[in-house]
Amino acid sequence: MKPLMTDVKEDVLVEQAQNGDLEAYSELVKRYRERIYRTIYRYTRNHNDTDDLAQETFLQAFRAIKRFRQKSGFYTWIFRIAVNRSLNFLKKARLEKGKAGYEEKMENVAAARAHSPESVSAAKELGERLSEAVDSLPLAFRSSFILVVFQGMTHGQAARILRCSENTVSWRLHKARKILQAKVGPYLGR
Repeated sequence: MKPLMTDVKEDVLVEQAQNGDLEAYSELVKRYRERIYRTIYRYTRNHNDTDDLAQETFLQAFRAIKRFRQKSGFYTWIFRIAVNRSLNFLKKARLEKGKAGYEEKMENVAAARAHSPESVSAAKELGERLSEAVDSLPLAFRSSFILVVFQGMTHGQAARILRCSENTVSWRLHKARKILQAKVGPYLGR
């Protein structure tokens, strides 16, 4: 009797997918779809762009899976693809629209959030300010922050995805927290 795909270990699924098993690759997608989506959304703040980038991430991984050598886990590898796609998307958006266009897009996102019924509460406002502050972080700082704080990765995991040292991730997190503290501190009465 064939075991359920949900019971198969990741490395076995990767090997099967490398041998052309679409069901194995589909199981890998199911396992990481939500986490990839949430990570990309943290960069784009737009569901349509996130949908597109997530689909492109899994398509790129599918096309390249035969070259994946399992030196890192599939999770780390696919997250690296997602982060790189997100960063490239944001860079392209800045180039196409210029700095003003990008800032306008971020203001529109913030304005859309402000129209929700819950926006009157102090907690909601603080959440919005924090979200805006995270969005305004330089990409290197934001990437480290998203992966460690929002995705719960260790500094080592984030370093592998971002292809830098753990010390660099730690330094970026320190700087990101300082920036966030300066921007959000006034809303906390500090």
